[in-house]
Amino acid sequence: MARGNRETPSVNAGSMADIAFLLLIFFLVTTTIDVDKGIAVKLPPYSEEEPDNLKLKKRNVYRVVVNGQNQLLVRGEQMKVSELRENTKLFIGNNGANPDLSESPKRAIISLQNDRGTKYTTYIDVYNELKAAYNELWDEEAQNMFGYRYKDLDGDQQKEVKAAIPFVISEAEPTAFGEESK
Repeated sequence: MARGNRETPSVNAGSMADIAFLLLIFFLVTTTIDVDKGIAVKLPPYSEEEPDNLKLKKRNVYRVVVNGQNQLLVRGEQMKVSELRENTKLFIGNNGANPDLSESPKRAIISLQNDRGTKYTTYIDVYNELKAAYNELWDEEAQNMFGYRYKDLDGDQQKEVKAAIPFVISEAEPTAFGEESK
């Protein structure tokens, strides 16, 4: 038997590029890409002018401080993050009933300050609780005003609810690591 006469088998690679291209398209179409998530905050426009010195009544400011050990201090007293939402709702929705809480939702200001050592997850948890308090108050106000949940209202009705309970969170510059704010 003559072994030299036999040709070596070859694979037709002409369609390999087409198959690879189809696989590439398939994986591009079916793969989900993680999108960065964050907090949507509308920042004020930049200005060279010094801000006005506003005189605020202490009772209208709900001061929330997260220190470097991720402890939450609300109006100088330690609080758990899980208690923050209900306390914030009581403060904003007081309408002058308790002299230690805000005069009205329109005058209530939430002041949030963090330490540079605060963990990002703690900051997000605190901010989410503050935002959730406003969301619940808007839902209650929408029910009182229109008989519907806030998300079911049209744009003009939502503006009316937000005019009655404006979203005001003032974020102070973070303090140095471990430095307690005064």
